[in-house]
Amino acid sequence: MAIRPILIAGDTRLTTPAVTVTAFDSELAAFVDDLYETNTAAHGAGLAANQVGDPRAIFVYDLIDDTRRHRGHVINPTLETSPLPETMPDPDDLEGCLSVPGERYPTGRAEWARVVGVDIANNPISVEGTGYLARCLQHETDHLAGHLYLDRLVGRNHRAARKMIKRRQWTDPGNAWVPGADRDPFGW
Repeated sequence: MAIRPILIAGDTRLTTPAVTVTAFDSELAAFVDDLYETNTAAHGAGLAANQVGDPRAIFVYDLIDDTRRHRGHVINPTLETSPLPETMPDPDDLEGCLSVPGERYPTGRAEWARVVGVDIANNPISVEGTGYLARCLQHETDHLAGHLYLDRLVGRNHRAARKMIKRRQWTDPGNAWVPGADRDPFGW
């Protein structure tokens, strides 16, 4: 297993839709292990393959929601949600991202989500939840569609994020951080 560098906003690999996984082999299993290890080292709730520069449609998640731990992976996911909110998100409803290190913005998400896909052995799986788990499922499938959570921001939050990206000079590809080696951008 290996901890992989996490790409930062501005890298075009984060905005390129993922490709369907067709090879279910030991390399895939090892890669999923790397995603888990990288996510753990980064103190993340989830990590998509394109966040470490891999184009395949895979994500892992590992989070605690209402004292219950949710941990798993989904390959070739499809997402279903309850209706998305149509108003400004609550200012305390903050979302972060390992590819937008150290930043959090209010982000409206559906309260319920289900992801259907397969596991590393190509067996069908389905994961559904509410609250934090639902947010994570939506966030990670957004990554695989080539979207950062910043794309979902509205109004003043959207403007603030655009200014932050310019200020941090995240407009060029190639920026990354390595969990466990670089300073933890979230201060955990």
